[in-house]
Amino acid sequence: MTVQEHLDIGVPATAGRQVDVYDFRRPTTLAREHSRVLELAFETFARQWATQLTAKVRVICQVTSEHVLMQSYNEYAASLPHTTAMVLCSIEGIVAKAVIQFPTSAALYWIDHMLGGHGTSAAQDRKFTQIEQALVHRLMDDGLEGLHYSLGSLLTRHMTVDAIHYNSQFAQAAPTADLMIVVGFEIRVGESSCHATVAIPADLLIPQLGEANPASDGDNASELIQAQLANVPVDVALQLAPVTVKPGQILDLAVGDVLPLPHPQHRPLNVMVNGNWLAHAAAGVSGSRLACVVVNTEEKST
Repeated sequence: MTVQEHLDIGVPATAGRQVDVYDFRRPTTLAREHSRVLELAFETFARQWATQLTAKVRVICQVTSEHVLMQSYNEYAASLPHTTAMVLCSIEGIVAKAVIQFPTSAALYWIDHMLGGHGTSAAQDRKFTQIEQALVHRLMDDGLEGLHYSLGSLLTRHMTVDAIHYNSQFAQAAPTADLMIVVGFEIRVGESSCHATVAIPADLLIPQLGEANPASDGDNASELIQAQLANVPVDVALQLAPVTVKPGQILDLAVGDVLPLPHPQHRPLNVMVNGNWLAHAAAGVSGSRLACVVVNTEEKST
């Protein structure tokens, strides 16, 4: 056996295997803390969008946020139907555009209701006429207002409706490798429902989310522990002096039995904190509630 044959034994073949280079400086997944903040913000946007659609379409609308992901623009575009309505939104100071995507048939259904119809003649997928584009433009203007309101300080730049495209493969809103925050929605208008997406460049939102899992240097660890302990809730009770009894006495207790306590009438009650004796206090009232007046605070562990 030659040296080369010996080295080849047990080595898996890698011919034809494609290796993707991962850039750790630009992770393609959202941190859990970031994801939760965005989920709450887009849930608020879903409610805002539903209210605005109901007012414009004059039919009860419901919008539900389904998921929040971070994808490259290429992955996002590949996940969309080939024929769909993609509203590209210009962002102040940024070349990449945001996208609001929904089926053209759904938009035609909304427009039919806006014009007094019943949505029965809007089941086909086609491009919008000039009048339909104007109506969709108004709907999207309202949607962007709701988006700015819902995201608040996360969305620091103004967005406006730029153009409407109908082919997801040709609508180049951003470079293919750019990361996007992609949010999926279910939109129910009357008896009709559809799925829609909103994609916003990640570079626009991530900086406002702050650092994920920030680490402390530990120089003030003692102060941090004391501050945390000062805010931990504890149970405080006012207690008589305990009495020691045998199990037989407990088992034989009945209604009317008297159990003497070794607590003198003139002695204040014990103030107990999580089972530890801390002070003495006299019973009293504060308004309509019982209270106690602390008479001494000599700490003692029991």
